[in-house]
Amino acid sequence: MRLTDEEVQSLLQEIEDWKLVEERWITKKYRFQDYLQGIEFVRQIAAISEEANHHPFISIDYKLITVKISSWRAKGLTKLDFVLAKKYDEVYERMEG
Repeated sequence: MRLTDEEVQSLLQEIEDWKLVEERWITKKYRFQDYLQGIEFVRQIAAISEEANHHPFISIDYKLITVKISSWRAKGLTKLDFVLAKKYDEVYERMEG
């Protein structure tokens, strides 16, 4: 179920450095020490996304990984987008440890 603008703004407060884009996406850039560390991050979040059957756009620019997520069926953001954003952040925190 698509979130209201108020719900989106509230949930954005709970996730660090994620940005709202075009009122229907959330996006974040993750920076890594080296290329292969970024690739490992992508592998791990891809597995999480596959398990949830909810897939983000992922851009790999050398050591910079950009993740952009929305819900196609809902034509906007849902609670699942924010749940996955938190999970991606947890993967990043473990890797950067």
